[in-house]
Amino acid sequence: MIDIYTEKKDSKDWIIQNDLFFNLHTGNEEMSEKDKKMIKQIDGAILTSDKHIETQYGLGTIRNLSSGCKTLLNIVKHPEKVVCVEECGPNVLKIIFAMDNIKIYMSRPTLADIPDAAEIRFNDSDIVIGSKGYNAWWEKEYKRREANGL
Repeated sequence: MIDIYTEKKDSKDWIIQNDLFFNLHTGNEEMSEKDKKMIKQIDGAILTSDKHIETQYGLGTIRNLSSGCKTLLNIVKHPEKVVCVEECGPNVLKIIFAMDNIKIYMSRPTLADIPDAAEIRFNDSDIVIGSKGYNAWWEKEYKRREANGL
């Protein structure tokens, strides 16, 4: 199940600033082979043993990864936290929506490739299945927001 929250909360269990959180915490953690494969898949970068990255553009540090890649690693390394995905592109969102037992924050719908069998729970209540359920939920939400002047 993917838990999506649509109202921002100020909590230590939430990661809203992915780049900052990654640079202070996640980027200093040990990266598994799975993590290294994600870095290669998303940014086309090879992570070296000394936390540098090799890309087609040259060398950099792990802090030079894209915001989307950092967001994905924050989700993988900290599954107990709610992670903001609003800076993610379709390539990262496709991976996120194929995951299970994660918590994400998004204040608006994003075009994403969502598997038909994906179970999504919005705001700890409404459960929908796949992209059809996701799109229908957001349509209803926008009508609610409009009716309430939000």
